[in-house]
Amino acid sequence: MRALIVDQEVPGRLRPGDAPDPEPGPGQVLVEVRHTSLNAAELYFAEHGAPGQVIGFDSAGVVVRAAANGAGPEAGSRVVGFGEGGGFAALRALDVADLAVVPDGVDLGEAATLPVAAGTALRALEQAGPLLGRRVLVTGASGGVGGFAVQLAALGGAYVIGVAGSADGRRWVGELGADEVVAGPQEVTDPVDIVIDNVGGTQLVAAYRLLTSGGNLQSVGWASGGDAVLPVGSTLGSPAPRSVVSVYNGGGLTDRRAQLDRLLALVAAGKLRVPVGWRGPWDKVADAVAALSERRLWGKAVLDVG
Repeated sequence: MRALIVDQEVPGRLRPGDAPDPEPGPGQVLVEVRHTSLNAAELYFAEHGAPGQVIGFDSAGVVVRAAANGAGPEAGSRVVGFGEGGGFAALRALDVADLAVVPDGVDLGEAATLPVAAGTALRALEQAGPLLGRRVLVTGASGGVGGFAVQLAALGGAYVIGVAGSADGRRWVGELGADEVVAGPQEVTDPVDIVIDNVGGTQLVAAYRLLTSGGNLQSVGWASGGDAVLPVGSTLGSPAPRSVVSVYNGGGLTDRRAQLDRLLALVAAGKLRVPVGWRGPWDKVADAVAALSERRLWGKAVLDVG
């Protein structure tokens, strides 16, 4: 089958090539992949993966073979799903527990952005607790997870403050519905209840210091690549308690289908915008990788298979 395979000698470390067809297990469907999306973690796996490896978490397409055990959607169904690898291929075997049927009217390419980015944003906000009337700070708000977090927090009734480094990024975040957009946490003067942090490093430290008593910081990503050094005593005393919580939305989750169904319903109802900043054929993957790694990408990159 056709696939994007790891090749560390080419720009973006991914190129079109061939890979063996997948062999679905009894609880898996075989999907003809029409679209996939690019996530920051895939840049790491492309750099460190074995030559010829097929990576990729997200994919959307059409079921060409139903699961042998009778579970899951039938052949011909439009689906989106998550897996630990294999998303950058023309065919993919997916566990029925890790996919959902895409409603009519929802673009399959846009659906392909949901499992990792929107799913992670939703999980972080659910872990953070009630949103209504609370102040939520989202760092890296112009990225994939950040753009979904801004919208989902607003849908939950929060006052949302988005952080984006560039003027164009700040305009993008404002269009997604943030109540306030700043260049950095240091521009925020009033305490916040929740932080969704995609950046780590010094921004994590600055955002943590903004937390009010009982507040929590959900650690999603570390795009800065820098250390986070908390000043001596900053975790002690008042306001307290404040917490830093890790966010995991990878393999082995038991509620993946419910999570995807919820997100797809919001997209279908026009309540959740899929923030696509780059879209093109998958043989142009090097361009998408460059846009993401050079921080020129706002929102998600969608790769159209074909």
